[in-house]
Amino acid sequence: MEKKLKVGILGGTGMVGQRFISLLENHPWFEVTLVAASPRSAGKTYEKAVGGRWKMATPMPEQVKHLIVKNVNDVEEIASLVDFVFSAVDMSKDEIKAIEEAYAKAEIPVVSNNSAHRWTPDVPMIVPELNPEHIDIIPYQKKRLGTTRGFIAVKPNCSIQSYTPALHALKEFEPTVVVATTYQAISGAGKTFEEWPEMIDNVIPYIGGEEEKSEQEPLRIWGHIEDGVIKKATAPIITSQCIRVPVSDGHTAAVFVSFKTKPTKEEILNRWRQFEGEPQKLNLPSAPKQFIQYCEEETGPQAKFHRDYENGMGVSVGRLREDSVYDYKFVGLSHNTVRGAAGGAVLSAELLTAKGYITHK
Repeated sequence: MEKKLKVGILGGTGMVGQRFISLLENHPWFEVTLVAASPRSAGKTYEKAVGGRWKMATPMPEQVKHLIVKNVNDVEEIASLVDFVFSAVDMSKDEIKAIEEAYAKAEIPVVSNNSAHRWTPDVPMIVPELNPEHIDIIPYQKKRLGTTRGFIAVKPNCSIQSYTPALHALKEFEPTVVVATTYQAISGAGKTFEEWPEMIDNVIPYIGGEEEKSEQEPLRIWGHIEDGVIKKATAPIITSQCIRVPVSDGHTAAVFVSFKTKPTKEEILNRWRQFEGEPQKLNLPSAPKQFIQYCEEETGPQAKFHRDYENGMGVSVGRLREDSVYDYKFVGLSHNTVRGAAGGAVLSAELLTAKGYITHK
């Protein structure tokens, strides 16, 4: 791409916003030219607005330090300055719905990390390797919004990406029942151990709203477009528990699954190793070369050692074995703030750009 697209980050001072800025440093297609946040941060340089709250392991990129933070509510002004935006705003669900739609109606494509529009019938919820065809719903959404280039696309919950890709690679065998227990890192709550010391040496067996997302969002990903809306799949039946654990980054899932046609263990391993999606075929900048890796050692995958696989954009699977109640069980792992959040949204934006939905003004 000869000229980079100008990108705005809505909610750029929070953890996911910081991850967007970190991942987009030196991106070949996209350049962060604007950061927007709450009115209390507006008017400050990005460096001062963040203050001592920079949570990334890498330093704050020099090119964003001196950007003057905009008020995220100044939709028309921001829309005039960028080609598209990533949304990581921290607001109520209704407020997020309203502001993301306002940007779309201002003819700005919105690629959102938030959950507010995940069940809006004509908004695609994308894992680019799994359901790229869902972006074909965008013309219906544009017609509803009355826009020519503005639309909203979202990514799913961070935790489901630790196990949904592994199941997706086995769709030909028709999974019928899935039991998934997720062990979720504290960064999923936007926290570090310094900010949340009570998580040290602790496990909390409840994360509000996560179990419903874990059970329903894969079905939307596996759904289809019909009459201008996305209809969710009716199978498999998924039940889950979601647990907060004292891990900085990386969501792990323990999964039990039964199939209509039971595959052999070797067939499963082959499907995982050979799986590739549209991002790999298009050679998108953020796409992992090998999306799913299988850990042969009995003690893998481990968050500390496998979450950064493929720069945090891949999924690690291990401990595949037959089960006494279900057909098989396995363990999955993905980086929750990279693949599960900002990185997944960046890859979605790359897919949307490659397919002509995000363009220069």
